[in-house]
Amino acid sequence: MTESDTGLRDRLVDVGVALVAVEGAQALTLREIARRAGVSHGAPRRYFPTHLELLSAIARRGFTELAVRSKAALGDGKAAPGAQVAALARVYLEFARDNTGMYELMFRHDLLESGRLRLRETSLPLFGLLADLVGRARPGVDARLVAGALWANLHGIAQLWNWGSLQLATRSDDFGPLLRAALDAHLGPEAGR
Repeated sequence: MTESDTGLRDRLVDVGVALVAVEGAQALTLREIARRAGVSHGAPRRYFPTHLELLSAIARRGFTELAVRSKAALGDGKAAPGAQVAALARVYLEFARDNTGMYELMFRHDLLESGRLRLRETSLPLFGLLADLVGRARPGVDARLVAGALWANLHGIAQLWNWGSLQLATRSDDFGPLLRAALDAHLGPEAGR
C-alpha cells in the first residue's frame, strides 16, 4: 500500500470516527463516509472489502482511545489494586457516557467476530488487565470470572445510563453511587479503594 493509499485509508477511518461522534453508529454508511471524505462511493471498497471491515477499523480507534484513557487513569500503577480497578471502571463508564455512538459500535458482536482486523484481539488486553487487577485485589477468587461479572455490571450500567433508564430509576444524574455499588458487590466493600 502506498503512502497516499495509507493516507486515504486513514482519512476514511477519521471521517467515520468523526461521523459516529456526531451522528451515532447508524450514520456509518459507506456512501456517507465516502461523501464526507470527498471520494467516490466505491473508493472505500479498495481499502475495506466489506462494510464490516470499515466499521471494525473505526471501532478499533475507540478501543485504542479507551486503552489510552485507561493507562492514564492507572498512572504509575502504584495505587492499590482495588483503587486501580475503580479507576478503570470509572474510565469505562465515562467513555461510554461521553462517546455513546463509538461505545455502541465497539461492542457490536458482528464486528468483534468479523474480518481481518481481529477486533476482539484489540478488546481482550483491557479485559486481561482488569482480570489481573481483580486477582490482586481479591486473591483466591477466579479473577476472570469476577472480572467478567464486574464488566457485565459496568456494561449494563453504561447501556442503561445511555438510554436514560438509570437516571429515571435512581432519580439521580450521578452514576458514582452505582459504580461504588458495583465495585462493592464484586470486590467487597471499599477493598483497597
